[in-house]
Amino acid sequence: MATKEKLSRRDHILQCLAQMLETNPGQRITTAKLAAEVGVSEAALYRHFPSKARMFEGLIEFIEDSLLSRINLIMDDEKDTMRRCQLVLQLLLLFAERNPGISRVLNGDALLGENERLRSRISTLFGKIETQLKQILREKTLREGKGFELDEAMLANLLLAVAEGRIAQYIRSEFKQKPTEHFDEQWGFIQKQLLQS
Repeated sequence: MATKEKLSRRDHILQCLAQMLETNPGQRITTAKLAAEVGVSEAALYRHFPSKARMFEGLIEFIEDSLLSRINLIMDDEKDTMRRCQLVLQLLLLFAERNPGISRVLNGDALLGENERLRSRISTLFGKIETQLKQILREKTLREGKGFELDEAMLANLLLAVAEGRIAQYIRSEFKQKPTEHFDEQWGFIQKQLLQS
């Protein structure tokens, strides 16, 4: 029972942190402000997380688990190359849209002035997603014997940059410009360009 209680308190702390990232854009989150939001002392926060960096790591673990597990499901369930790419990008955009505060962690905005290790972890996560996109595109070339006009690595980078740009716009608009807005139409155009040869 104590373990379950501890987990729910940890989750509550992370939820409050994510909420503060959403409602206080551009402001640095201090442990004192977070403790007040959670309704506990700073000492109580530190009983659950040894540092603020560990709190952000908790959010990053949630991001990694959510995105990478769903990308694996997309890979298992969908075999069409273009549909796979679309679903991976859509997943990233929808995840950011549904988790505005956490989108600031994804974008790196909330990590400015924090431990370098945190920014490195986000960079690694995006590297994994880009590698996955590159692999999806390469499989089409191997399967069909017909590639794209650009190298698969360059295309994967371009696709990810589109998603990252949409997330940045979402944050810059203070969560008003939804990252998924017009994505289907934009994807239709991108797909048409990719398939030209």
